[in-house]
Parts: sequence; C-alpha cells; structure tokens
Amino acid sequence: MHVILFEPEIPPNTGNVARLCAATGSTLHLIEPLGFKLDDRQLKRAGMDYWEQVRWHRWPNWQAFSSEQPADRRYWFIESKGPRHYAEVQYAADDGLVFGRETAGLPQDLLEQNRDRWLRLPMFNPLSRSLNLSNCVAVVLFEALRQLGFPGEG
Repeated sequence: MHVILFEPEIPPNTGNVARLCAATGSTLHLIEPLGFKLDDRQLKRAGMDYWEQVRWHRWPNWQAFSSEQPADRRYWFIESKGPRHYAEVQYAADDGLVFGRETAGLPQDLLEQNRDRWLRLPMFNPLSRSLNLSNCVAVVLFEALRQLGFPGEG
C-alpha cells in the first residue's frame, strides 16, 4: 500500500504515520510544501527510530508525484463529506491512500476530479469537525490490509 500525505503540517502526525508505514510495510509519500522541516525534533520523536525502516519519498508537488506513478495505480482520496464510506470499496495491494492537510484537507478540485474515489470516515457527533490525521490513516490503512488478508504479517 501507498500512503500519501498531501502538504502535511503537524510533525507528530507525520511521524506517527511514518511509524505506521514502517510497521505495515507501506510506502509513505510526502507531498510538499510541508509545514515543518524533516529534521524537526518532534517529527523524529514521533517516528522514533522507525524512519530508517520506512520506504518514503518526498515530492515537490502533486504534479511531480502523480507524473512519476504507474498509470494503473488507483488512488483513494479520504476527506470528510466524501460520497462513499471507506469500508465500501475493495482495495488492491498497490493502491494509494491520499490524505490532506490537517487544517484544510485536500483541495476541492482534486476531490471533484476524483469523485468516484472520494471516501469518508463516519463521524457520529455533528459538532465534530475532523478526526486526527494519523488516526484516519490507521483506520483506512488497516481496513485495506484486512481486506487483503494482512499480507506480510509475521
């Protein structure tokens, strides 16, 4: 699986996602601009010593990222108000899970261009605005891995 963080802003969230990717064997893609420096102490602390175990790539923007990816890779865009529930789709091993900035989410034009692959996590409290980014990644990634029979578990 591929986890794509579009312009992440909060170092501990990115560090936690890196740790999750290391534990699951997923590849992490960071789309710039980032809201922190990669040598940020909080980022390293949140990722602990897992950064050495993570397959990760840094991209200057969405265009550079998408132009270098296989044409047949599917991307799922996880954002509030998506028309489909994240557990309603069938994931494939090489799929990409795309998550937006903590404060602004994914760009509306990107979501509209990919409306058939725009997913949401349900929130039951109407006063809640959002869920934590690293929690969202964990929920969706583990659902995808569950569907795939937890490949590589060992």
